[in-house]
Amino acid sequence: MEYRTLGRSGLKVSAIAMGTFSFGGVGAFGRVANQGVEDARRLIDCCLDGGVNLFDTANMYSLGRSEEILGEALGDKRNQVLISSKARMRIGDGPNDEGVSRYHLIRECELSLKRLRRDHIDIYFMHEWDGVTPVEEMLAALDTLRQQGKIRYIGCSNYSGWHIMKALGVAEAKNLPRFVTQQIHYTLEAREAEYELLPISVDQGLGVMVWSPLSAGLLSGAFGRGKTPADSRQAAGWSEPPIRDEERLWTVVDALEAIAGARGVSVAQVSLAWTLSRPAVASLVVGGLSERQFRDNIAAVDLKLTADELDTLNKVSRPAYIYPYWHQHNFAKDRFSDADWALHDSYTDLGLV
Repeated sequence: MEYRTLGRSGLKVSAIAMGTFSFGGVGAFGRVANQGVEDARRLIDCCLDGGVNLFDTANMYSLGRSEEILGEALGDKRNQVLISSKARMRIGDGPNDEGVSRYHLIRECELSLKRLRRDHIDIYFMHEWDGVTPVEEMLAALDTLRQQGKIRYIGCSNYSGWHIMKALGVAEAKNLPRFVTQQIHYTLEAREAEYELLPISVDQGLGVMVWSPLSAGLLSGAFGRGKTPADSRQAAGWSEPPIRDEERLWTVVDALEAIAGARGVSVAQVSLAWTLSRPAVASLVVGGLSERQFRDNIAAVDLKLTADELDTLNKVSRPAYIYPYWHQHNFAKDRFSDADWALHDSYTDLGLV
């Protein structure tokens, strides 16, 4: 296993983290899986054997059941690993059962700790932007939780670029806790994060954690042209992530299959290896239904793609070169920073002036 520093913090996280989205199977989550304590314990032990030190969950996964199962399945090991959890999403019918208000965050953190059977959460993510609650209120509540020893680090998830910069600006101005990480969806199929989120991560020192790095299995090798597994999330009606250009997706899969075949590895490993090669990426949060899947995904850490392989994957998957980026390429590239190149490095072959 490889351990990477999470942003500008001193925290080392495994390049592959275990996601627990499939624990519990309550409500809509039952479309993904319904793993109980024994299944979870077996898969957790497999990940621990592979060097995984970070386990990711959320208060809304199966309405808290995921956290309960994770805490119980880890047993005495729960304080020997890192656990990240999240709050913000709706978890009840009441007017204060969602958001990042002081009321909601403190209540939900304390409930998560009880379910996890722990006295602290190592990384506490704001699961989604809340445009109603003032950023100052959110960060002050997180500061209270940090001072109480209930959380160690904070991060955001699914924010847009200006949301992140606003929160970082308020943190600096008010001397409040600063995000050290963001958890985003970023894959060969969905590279929109390169427009703003990846450059911000490089520039501001945010370690990137990637959720669903195999695009809900679309980049695992199980899917292809006219091939959708009967037991997949998509077959069960799960709509994340959306597929906006199916032909582009299968072109990416074709390239992955060609590289995987030539290297004698799985399609999933090639896909994960590409993501691990990208700027600011610290950890990929992978889920799985079997020990075989987790062992295969963990092995991606040891796969280093060649420059030609990376170039092939970049060219078939890069997003449109939208404004103002093509204009910057034409007139500003001689003064680009590392943060700028997090986007622009995929377009150097276009021959623009």
